[in-house]
Amino acid sequence: MQTYNINYKNIFYPPGGILMWIIIYLELITFGMALIAFVYYGHQEPEVFHQSRLQLNSTFGAINTIFLLTSGFFMATAVHHFKEKNIAKSSFYFKLTMLGGLLFLILKSVEYYHKIESGITLETNVFFSFYWLLTAFHLIHVIMGLVILIWTNYGMTKKNSDTAVEDIEACAAFWHMCDLIWLLLFPTLYLIF
Repeated sequence: MQTYNINYKNIFYPPGGILMWIIIYLELITFGMALIAFVYYGHQEPEVFHQSRLQLNSTFGAINTIFLLTSGFFMATAVHHFKEKNIAKSSFYFKLTMLGGLLFLILKSVEYYHKIESGITLETNVFFSFYWLLTAFHLIHVIMGLVILIWTNYGMTKKNSDTAVEDIEACAAFWHMCDLIWLLLFPTLYLIF
């Protein structure tokens, strides 16, 4: 008979720490509830939602998805190299992760500019109220993620750094949360209605 050992350490001390995972779950619940409300209102006003969705640039959304997924890959690679104690390579991949986040911000800013120039605001209709609130809230998370990345990268590259694997994993967990939220937002806002 085969026995299985459960590593309770991973349950009580997940990568990045339990506090980071509580924050991630709360964020996912918040976005999840907003997306459920979005779908509900979409069924109430299907024509408005369909016509509004057609005004979004799905190419921009797809490119931003590529930026974030690629940056997520670079973040995972940075964690791997940090665990291998290769700080220089880890820092390099941190910078590539930040570049992906920065490209996301630039393209999202261009998209926002086009919406504002077209007169599409928070008050245009229910669809665009959700669009602005959800994407802006996500954008704030990406900006916070970039600040965390910059701070962590600075900390791990200075002499006599006390940056631990847990710090890098917490940073990665937050960044991957931003990726996951965008993977929920992109198809819901840009493709479904």
